[in-house]
Amino acid sequence: MPVQFRFETTTITVNQPHAAALLTAVKTRLAQGEGFALATINLDHLVKLSQDAAFRQAYAAQDFVVADGNPIVWLSRLAGRPVHLVPGSDMVLPLARLAAQNGVKVALLGSTEAALARAAEHLRAEVPKLDVALQLAPAMGFDPAGDEATRLLRLLETAQIGLCFLALGAPKQEVLAARGRTLAPHVGFASIGAGLDFLAGTQNRAPDWVQRLALEWAWRMLSSPRRLVPRYWACAKILPGEMRKALRLRG
Repeated sequence: MPVQFRFETTTITVNQPHAAALLTAVKTRLAQGEGFALATINLDHLVKLSQDAAFRQAYAAQDFVVADGNPIVWLSRLAGRPVHLVPGSDMVLPLARLAAQNGVKVALLGSTEAALARAAEHLRAEVPKLDVALQLAPAMGFDPAGDEATRLLRLLETAQIGLCFLALGAPKQEVLAARGRTLAPHVGFASIGAGLDFLAGTQNRAPDWVQRLALEWAWRMLSSPRRLVPRYWACAKILPGEMRKALRLRG
């Protein structure tokens, strides 16, 4: 049974245990012209899920959920239901290649116009046949439940976009993807956070050796302590409780 996280009446299931399973599932959806929503769960998301009913509702509407964070992987092992690490930022290029192979148009939504332009240039260089058809950078304060979001989702559907990378951050990207399952049912939404900014070079990802040591969180925290120290402290506070829940799942 897959590892699950329960919040009141909502259960979130990590239903794609590794990257190969995710890519197979996405390939099937793209080939059939069917939309989907992909979320990449991490410890920060667990904090938000425990506090935000709207976020829980949006997460429950996701078709695919992968483990984007070593604590999720460790908790899955503690529960006896192991999954592999699948960082959303690592999935951008593999998903783009699937889109190109299936002749699917791609949209980039989020971040800034300059970052999207650089990310699109990088994607086209790495995946020569990729059709990046739309680059959409909403204004500051964008509301994923508002009228502008409705307009953008309908634009994605009418433009026949098959794959949309969402770089809005949580919970905005997951809320928008959940709405997209109704308003843009033929679009596949991949919530990848800073993935496009990494490609654009507007944010720097931790070096490979830091990632191998599972210390990317520390690298990020030191790069932006004022913003991330409170976030990681909130994550640390919920970890003991999540460990107890994982042990109960082991049964």
